[in-house]
Amino acid sequence: MGWHRRAGRAGGWLAVVVALGFMAPGCGRKSANTVTIKGSDTMVILAQRWAEAYMKAHPGAVIQVAGGGTAGGIAALIGGWTDLCAASRPLTPEEFERVKGKRGAEAREIPVALDGIAIFVNRKNRVKSFSLDQVRQIYTGTIKDWKAVGGPKGPIVPLGRDPESGTAVWFRDHALAGHEPASGVRILPGGEAMVTAVAGDPLAVGYASLVVPQGVRAVPISPRKGKAAVAPSRATVTAGKYPLSRKLYFYAAGEPSGLAAAFVDWTLSGDGQAVCQEAGYLPLAGPKAVVTRKAATKKAVTARKPTAKRKK
Repeated sequence: MGWHRRAGRAGGWLAVVVALGFMAPGCGRKSANTVTIKGSDTMVILAQRWAEAYMKAHPGAVIQVAGGGTAGGIAALIGGWTDLCAASRPLTPEEFERVKGKRGAEAREIPVALDGIAIFVNRKNRVKSFSLDQVRQIYTGTIKDWKAVGGPKGPIVPLGRDPESGTAVWFRDHALAGHEPASGVRILPGGEAMVTAVAGDPLAVGYASLVVPQGVRAVPISPRKGKAAVAPSRATVTAGKYPLSRKLYFYAAGEPSGLAAAFVDWTLSGDGQAVCQEAGYLPLAGPKAVVTRKAATKKAVTARKPTAKRKK
């Protein structure tokens, strides 16, 4: 596969710059020219590239980026420890309520890029495609042998992410229709670890953001039996044809203001979306296409359609 993102550190506050104005929670006020972003490991390299490009174009601005996962970013947004939460899944209605309860302002949801979840196998595996139902049955333990899905005879070794990972939650809600993965799914720390494991095991199957897989083969996915399978690609995700397409988000408590608003608006501009593509991610509307924050955002309401409920 040809998609990849540039190497970078996913955990902890990234040393994008030496930010003398940053103050940790409880240690005083943060400088007005500093914006903090925390959350999705899928998005951390994208956020870092945006921060670097923005600070180069706007001397004096400080954009601090941290990974740690979507759940950690949401907790930081609720606690008031970050200006922006980077999330690879939408917030749940309960999380919206917690933001409002703790911060006194409704969460603002801002799509900033497109993505898709690629399901991949070892290059020696000859399986041609999966339906979403087959994916669900593999990960819930109903289908256990590759022969049942057109692959070589042998036990399927499904790999998964930490259940609190934004990508894992999105995969459960959409690919697995809300069903919990079987206890036999081997949990790995991230998409890159899954790619490495699948590349070395002809019986393994894994999933990750489109920007991660290399050295493995993505399997085309059919939305249901009898429908044509679609391979994950920039074109099929952008067109909304790939069944496991998704958006990547920034969240703020209330309407962003000051430097945070300026930075978010820039990420949605033609220049910002071009950086998105250069970093190996998928822009919302193509490079140099201008997307306004007003058009991209929608006000969080308690009536927002909830994500799929967990099933056993």
